Parts: sequence; structure tokens; C-alpha cells
Amino acid sequence: MSAGPELAGRLALVTGAGRGIGAAVVSALAEQGAR
Repeated sequence: MSAGPELAGRLALVTGAGRGIGAAVVSALAEQGAR
């Protein structure tokens, strides 16, 4: 997933983040600065 500074400090709501694809999305967003 590529993103620029527009994710830094932004809030992301991901449902189904306990496992699988949702967990991977949450990890990627957190690495890019999303809360």
C-alpha cells in the first residue's frame, strides 16, 4: 500500500481487523502514521 503524508495523524476505522486481511490493513496504516 503506498500513501503519502496525508495519512500521518489521520484516524482510520477498519472493521474486521482481528485477523486476516483486516489485520494486514491495520498494520500497513499504522506503519504509515494513521491512528
